[in-house]
Amino acid sequence: MKRIDKTLLTTLSTQAAAVPRLRAHHNLHPQLDDPVQRLCIAMEPGTYVRPHRHMQPETWEILLILSGAVALLVFDDGGRVLERIELAAGGEVTAVEIPANTWHAVASLKAGTVVFEVKQGPYAPIAEANYAPWSPADGVQAESLEGWYHHAQAGDTVPKY
Repeated sequence: MKRIDKTLLTTLSTQAAAVPRLRAHHNLHPQLDDPVQRLCIAMEPGTYVRPHRHMQPETWEILLILSGAVALLVFDDGGRVLERIELAAGGEVTAVEIPANTWHAVASLKAGTVVFEVKQGPYAPIAEANYAPWSPADGVQAESLEGWYHHAQAGDTVPKY
């Protein structure tokens, strides 16, 4: 039996805080070609999740907060925020299902944040066509956009980079 317990959450958060990307993963699925991907993702504040969608292949995604908090931003095709949802462990909203082909990004709002993610497999890295063309790749501009996530609201448009 696989367990998600406080020791795992603490270990993952410690690992995430110790690496430049500020993220650490723990897969529950046995293989990358498993038809259902299930994993814990520790995300420290400052980690950059580039706006993306799951169109090729088309897949939905479920996020459940195990500890900490995140801001989920949903965008239109031009980079305007359609919706901001704050998910927090023990909070008003603790989980969401993101429909396939939906532009989205996540910002960690608290140290020690761990998200449980479920999506259709098999695992495939995000193709360049699935990254928002109005968003920067990693680097200084990405750090600026990640900071913008923390206060972005519905109706705001991603700054030009």
